[in-house]
Amino acid sequence: MALLNIVSQTGESKSVEAKEGLTVMEIIRDNGFDELLALCGGCCSCATCHVYIDEGYADKLNPVSEDENDLLDTSDNRKANSRLSCQVPVTAALDGATITIAPED
Repeated sequence: MALLNIVSQTGESKSVEAKEGLTVMEIIRDNGFDELLALCGGCCSCATCHVYIDEGYADKLNPVSEDENDLLDTSDNRKANSRLSCQVPVTAALDGATITIAPED
């Protein structure tokens, strides 16, 4: 179990318990953050689950795949710490991370 700090597009912050084995997208969606659209349901075929993950956690994540990178390139709001939340599995290494939902394009 990891504790994640989720920040909405309006800046509202909420700490949520995240079960390992789920994705960050599932955790955000299941905790009432409706602005994370996740239209493809986690298939890595859209960029509507775009988030920013604490830069201090970058080395604890799987590398960005080519497909994820291509989708992130379609966003005007991409940053160095951008990820598609459907591609980030929850692990104990994410405990304490702040994850901010990116603005919609």
